[in-house]
Amino acid sequence: MRYFIHLSYDGTRYHGWQIQPNGISVEGEIERCLSTLLRTPIDIVGAGRTDAGVHARHMVAHFELVCNSQSIIKGLVSASENETCTLNCEQLTYKLNRMLPPDICIHKTEPVADDMHARFSATARTYHYYVCTQRNPFNRQYTWLTHFNLDFPLMNEAAAILMEYRDFACFCKSHTDVKTTLCDMMEARWIQTSDTEWYFRIKANRFLRNMVRAVVGTLVEVGRHRMTLQDFRAVIEGKKRTQAGESMPANALFLERIDY
Repeated sequence: MRYFIHLSYDGTRYHGWQIQPNGISVEGEIERCLSTLLRTPIDIVGAGRTDAGVHARHMVAHFELVCNSQSIIKGLVSASENETCTLNCEQLTYKLNRMLPPDICIHKTEPVADDMHARFSATARTYHYYVCTQRNPFNRQYTWLTHFNLDFPLMNEAAAILMEYRDFACFCKSHTDVKTTLCDMMEARWIQTSDTEWYFRIKANRFLRNMVRAVVGTLVEVGRHRMTLQDFRAVIEGKKRTQAGESMPANALFLERIDY
């Protein structure tokens, strides 16, 4: 049977979501704990892959539970008369949170249809990138402190231009194995939350590797008046990563929500 796990994590000390040969990952920590609790090797599939240092307020992953004589675990996995295993989702969530490090939190475990896929069944993903215009010791780990006077209204005009396009090759990290650079953009705008704090909200059906940080970096060039709106449009149409802005620091980026 297939199950979805809904979770969040602080990515500060991880080498990204995906398992790495020489560093700890969020995926690796969850698989380790699941395999221990369910007494069998468990592989999970995430809704996406966040880079090193990127956080998630809402990530989804799925795993399969195969029913056999080894699967029965008192209080956690039971079997019915037709030999169908039932997982106590509430107990698994509780036990995972007891075992996982404190920077990973499981919010819910739930059974889903066998054709539901954490990655391919997702209809939209939303990211937030946080910017602070004044030094603040309480959010320094999770925002980017700008030393420039950014023109946020102009950056919003540039963000609106993103909605006119589908091919975002210019914001894709070089030498990746993606088959297409097309994305359906649903939302892109800067939102002010205080006199000194803003965040960039971007929503699409999918994102390319490093795309959000490259988009923000290019919008910052617009905000610094180093790139015009016409230049911004030309970057998108040029489809070359070298023409876009630099990739912004990972610590201010959050995967905010996965929709199904």
